[in-house]
Amino acid sequence: MRLRHIPGAEERIAESCYVIHDPENHRASWSDLFGTAAPLHIEIGMGKGRFIMDMARLHPDINYIGIERYPTVLLKAIEKMEADPLPNLRFICVDARLLAESFAPGEVNRIYLNFSDPWPKDRHAKRRLTSPDFMDVYRKILDPKGHLEFKTDNRGLFDYSVTSVPASGWNFTALTYDLHHSTMGIGNVMTEYEEKFSSKGNPICKMIAVPR
Repeated sequence: MRLRHIPGAEERIAESCYVIHDPENHRASWSDLFGTAAPLHIEIGMGKGRFIMDMARLHPDINYIGIERYPTVLLKAIEKMEADPLPNLRFICVDARLLAESFAPGEVNRIYLNFSDPWPKDRHAKRRLTSPDFMDVYRKILDPKGHLEFKTDNRGLFDYSVTSVPASGWNFTALTYDLHHSTMGIGNVMTEYEEKFSSKGNPICKMIAVPR
C-alpha cells in the first residue's frame, strides 16, 4: 500500500486528544478511560473512520476503539472527530499483531475487519488480517461470548478466509457472498469503500465468526 505523506501528520496525531498514545497502560481498564463500564468494540484497519464513527453515533451505550497503523489515514479520522466529537470513541495507532499488549484477555466484545488489504501474493499471506497468526491474536483479546465480523469485496481474500478462519479454530455463525441482497444486510452500516464498491455493482461478502 502506497500512501501520500501528509506533512505534519505525525505531529498532529501526537497532539490529538482523540488518540490514545499509551494503549498498553489502559490494558484491562479501558472502561476507566471512557468513564463507563460498557461493552468494548474495536475496528482493525478503520481507514478514514466513517464506519466506526457511524457505529459510535448509533450505539452510545458501547465504547469503540478505532485502530489504524498508517498516520496519514488516521489523520483523516481525527479531522472527522474534531468536526463531530463522539465521547464513546477513541483511536490508537498500532500494529494489529501487538493488540494483546493493549487489550487484556476477554476485554474486547466485538472485532470488526472491514475491507482489509487483500495482500494477493501468496508470499504475503501471513499479512492478511484473517491469517492464522492474526486470528490467534484476536482469540487472546476477545470475550468468549463475543464475535468477529469481516466484510470485503475481494473474493480472493474472502475465499482464503473461508478456509483460514475455521482452520484457526473459529466457527462461522453467518456467511454470505452478497451482503446487500441477504438478510445479513439488514441494519448494515457501510464503510467508504463499501459504498464505492457496491455502487459499481460489486457484491460484498461478509462472515461472522466465533472462537471454538
